[in-house]
Amino acid sequence: MVNAPPPFIPGAFVGAEHHYRARVYFEDTDLSGIVYHANYLRYMERARSDMLRLAGIDQRAAMEAGEGAWAVTDLAIKYRSPAKLDDDLIVVSTVEAVRGASVIIAQRILRSQHELTNGRVTAAFLSPEGRPRRQPAGWFERFTAIMNGETFPC
Repeated sequence: MVNAPPPFIPGAFVGAEHHYRARVYFEDTDLSGIVYHANYLRYMERARSDMLRLAGIDQRAAMEAGEGAWAVTDLAIKYRSPAKLDDDLIVVSTVEAVRGASVIIAQRILRSQHELTNGRVTAAFLSPEGRPRRQPAGWFERFTAIMNGETFPC
């Protein structure tokens, strides 16, 4: 009899921060074993998606209902120190501002307590036609709750 794999462990909220674990695999690195620059954005995207899911912001349902989807409209990233093969990373995400049709999220990638990369992302909620529109009902309040450090059930 084969044992079932352990349950998937998502990120978690720690006060107003969302913490998401990521491990550096061979496929994430260049020939020198250092994480390729674009992969930091992948780690950040996964962390943001996990944060929204844990907060009850159902992106898939909004897309399937024809309400729209998020699109990154502005991105700034600063590389401070490289991540390397087998590193255990934490992506820390914090909602900085929320508006009717957009949200600004600051993110840091850490190895232990050492900051490797930080960035700031602005995402706008777009209609299926690609025009900005107000977020679905309740999302603004969810983002506000995240900023206030309210917890969400996992």
